[in-house]
Amino acid sequence: MNENAISLKEVELQRTHFQLGPIQLEVPKGYVTAIVGPNGSGKSSTFKLILDLIKPQKGDIKLLGKNISEDDDWQTKSRVGFLPELFSPHDNRLKASAKTEFVKKWYPEWDVNRYQELLRLFEVDDGIKLGKMSKGMRRKYEFALILSHHPELLLLDEPSSGLDPLAWRTMIDVLHRYMEPGDRTILMASHIVEEVKRLADYIVFMIHGRVLGVYEKDELFGSWHAFYVHGEQVNRKRVQAMPGQCGIEDTGGGMLRVITRMAPDAEDWCGQEHITITHRQALQLDDILAILVEQERTRLRA
Repeated sequence: MNENAISLKEVELQRTHFQLGPIQLEVPKGYVTAIVGPNGSGKSSTFKLILDLIKPQKGDIKLLGKNISEDDDWQTKSRVGFLPELFSPHDNRLKASAKTEFVKKWYPEWDVNRYQELLRLFEVDDGIKLGKMSKGMRRKYEFALILSHHPELLLLDEPSSGLDPLAWRTMIDVLHRYMEPGDRTILMASHIVEEVKRLADYIVFMIHGRVLGVYEKDELFGSWHAFYVHGEQVNRKRVQAMPGQCGIEDTGGGMLRVITRMAPDAEDWCGQEHITITHRQALQLDDILAILVEQERTRLRA
């Protein structure tokens, strides 16, 4: 990760009932990074900070190597495509084609052929008023719009919200093809586990305004496991010493289910302690998130 598309250093945003940060986050260029977390964690606010739509109280933000808020930051932002989770109602009376005519003036690399290709692919009629479009249709239109100027960086906030399964598969395919040149970057926020598994190279966990860690996807799924162990000498107190232990559950019959975030080390430890692992199970993304959320709640109560 020698070059970063986005860098946030000690960034803080304070509101009456919420604090974001301090955030330390680097998004590597040429990869897909997914932010995962429950509602209200600060994912959408982070996107707005990156685009200078809201101002932090503290910290530094760089976008494509440039400090945001500079006089010529429009040139940097013209290299970015942003898909928000919610769309403004102010342009509901406009036909989609009218919005396109306005938007394309801001992008020197606007490609009308690419725009028309994407409209056909997503089966979108841009002669319809935006306020008359379904949620899924509006999202497909906006998706076509942000890709038509060949951005270097995509910021996608819940990109599949409102999409039917066929449109979702089309979106996944388009994003895979978008990343093929090797020098493009996606930062996305998503609740969809399958979406993250198919697209992401790196996963960021964000909970209660804090970044809890950045993980390489395959390494993450290889590290978080549930081990089922049993034996006369196996008890709760003993397995608490298992490396990376995050939770212990008695499943009956002398069997314990132990969650670890350090599966290779935990397996070696079990061998050294002569503890038999009868079954193991890789944790899914939502399982890992649930454990991290509970740990964070415990920290806040302490």
